[in-house]
Amino acid sequence: MGRSVSYPTGAIVAYRALECENDDDWDWIYEELVEFVTYCASHAFPSLKSHEGWRGREDRILLRNAYADLGVSLYGSLAAIWLVARDDDRYWDSDMNCSRTGRTDRWIAQVETRFLEIFSEYRCVGRFSNGEAIYEAVQAV
Repeated sequence: MGRSVSYPTGAIVAYRALECENDDDWDWIYEELVEFVTYCASHAFPSLKSHEGWRGREDRILLRNAYADLGVSLYGSLAAIWLVARDDDRYWDSDMNCSRTGRTDRWIAQVETRFLEIFSEYRCVGRFSNGEAIYEAVQAV
């Protein structure tokens, strides 16, 4: 059980635990996670390209394509790696000219299983009203 990490509404989320023996090494551990996520996602989903940005104040976007943002959010030693439909002005401007919403939903549905296979160590099995959540380890296939 632990405090739930934030992520964008509607996102597909994979959870990972970060381990750090020395408090001075947290920045290095975080950057190592960012490199791992960026490398794995860009190879598994070639349409995702590097993107520096934020969704809100806590959710860092690492990669983006025409349909989705992929990013990382942290709370303590719990990382949420998330994939969610884009929600920026450029996306909506493009959507007005040629609807992307259906294609976005289809693309995310197509990559969801692979995304979770690559990044999930834990999954959230429930939440309490106080923000606490229960996680269980994902079984290796």
